[in-house]
Order: sequence, then structure tokens, then C-alpha cells
Amino acid sequence: MPSRLLLFCALLLASASSLGMTIYKTTDEFGVVSYSERPSAGAKPLIFREPMVERLEGQVRLNTEAFAGGVRFSARNELFAPVEVELRLLRLSNALGGNAPRIVRRVLPPRSTQVLSVVKVRPGAKLGYQSKLNYAMGDPVQRPQAFRYPFPWRGGPFRLTQGPNGRYSHFGAKGRYAMDIAMPEGTPIVAARGGVVVKIENSQSGRGTHPSGNFVRILHPDGTMGVYLHLMRGSVLVGEGQRVGQGEVLAKSGNTGNSSGPHLHFVVQRNVGLSLESIPYQFDRPIGGLPNFTAGNP
Repeated sequence: MPSRLLLFCALLLASASSLGMTIYKTTDEFGVVSYSERPSAGAKPLIFREPMVERLEGQVRLNTEAFAGGVRFSARNELFAPVEVELRLLRLSNALGGNAPRIVRRVLPPRSTQVLSVVKVRPGAKLGYQSKLNYAMGDPVQRPQAFRYPFPWRGGPFRLTQGPNGRYSHFGAKGRYAMDIAMPEGTPIVAARGGVVVKIENSQSGRGTHPSGNFVRILHPDGTMGVYLHLMRGSVLVGEGQRVGQGEVLAKSGNTGNSSGPHLHFVVQRNVGLSLESIPYQFDRPIGGLPNFTAGNP
């Protein structure tokens, strides 16, 4: 195969992985559900994309303040978790000390405001610039500590339906090491590890507009975060800023967001440098029931 064609195929595959993939769901006469990458008679397409998309607009924001002789740039973090921010000042003009691009990266504590840069201007001139603020929840300096997680639910035994690196929806950086556990809607979901609730969603019905559905995100003492996805609408019992202990009831399991059936999607993440990524974790005992090897790689 010519080298150009090989390169084109590689780029095409990479693009498909980043945008998502279509899986076909079929249910036979006995009610058994199966999934395939190839369509068949009566199959319904399911399009899976990276499920972990959280909007922080308004909760992390850039403020600019002009004063006699310059402009002050500060960032506000409204979240109950630290946030790493990066300010990029591009296309500067009339700046004292030179017009080279300026890049500042800081970690903002929870519920705080911090000055990132002060740019002074030439006398009688106006500062020209383009600004961009990038950010990610969490402190990348913190390092995960060894921890075995108790099951984040009550009841069971339940079945693992998709494990780490599952090819249907656990292929993105944010969910690579997630686990999906099939369970009836309404199953009590509990905190697998204590910490501070830093983000919730509780009002979504069905697939809605949020891929995660209803969820709870908890910041652990070592900077990692446990996230519980696809919860039942209106069932979340905790609020942002609340401290919860291990085993405390958070919500009920559901089937909301980018979900193919009732289950809990549980993932542990950390900030690796302006980016949230899932990290490997282990439960403190085996999951009951047999894993479904057609839906991932447990």
C-alpha cells in the first residue's frame, strides 16, 4: 500500500476514535441484548462519544481591569475545588517591556480570586491584546495515594458490563479506566471514598443534552476525583461544597445521558496538567456475577 494511503487510513481511524463510534444494539425474542459494530436487521444505532463533558463557564472566569497606565488580569474560581488556569496574552501592542506573548499558569484555591498578570502600557497609548483562559479542575501537583475502593452501591451482586479500555465508550482519556456496572434503576449509590462534593447535575431526563446524565463529582483528599454518572433524575441528595463520608448515600442509579441501559458509570480522575484524565483503580473485592465480554475488556 502506498505510504500516502497508509497515512490517510491512520488519520481516518484516529478521527473516528476522537469523534466517537457507532455501535448497533439488537434484542432477540428472549429479550437478550447484544452489541455489534456491524448493522443487522432490526438493529438500533448507538453513537458513543467521550461521556465526560462538564461545562465550567461562569464558574471559572477571567476578569480584566484597566487602570491608569495598564491592565490587570485576574481569574475567579467559584468552584469548591482547586482549578489550574493558564492565561495566554497574545498579539500585545504598546506594552512596556515588550510585546512578546505572555503565558501564566497558576492553581487557584477553591472559591478564590487571584491576579495573574499586570501589563503596563506606554504613556498615552492603549494596550492591544488577545486573551485566552484555559483551565482544568484539580491540582496537578498532588499525587494519588494507594486506595482500594469499596463498591459505590448497595445491593447486588451486579455485573460488570464494560471495563477499562472498553472499546464502546471507554476509549477517551477521561474515561479510559472507568467501569460500568449494570444495576436496576433506583439502586442506592454511595460514596466509595470520602471528600468534598464539587459538581453535580440532578435535573436531566433520558438522554438529555449532557452526555454524563445526572452525576456527582467528589474531590478526595489526595486530589483525585470520583465521578458517579447516569444517575436518576431528582435523586441526588448532596450539594456542591458538602463534605461526605465513605458509604454516605449520594443518589440513586439511573439511565440518563449517553447510556445504553440502566447502570452506574464510575470513574476516578485527576488533573495531569490542564487536562482531566481517568486513572486506574481497584475495588476492594471482586464484582459479583459474570462480566459481559461483549461490552468491553473488564
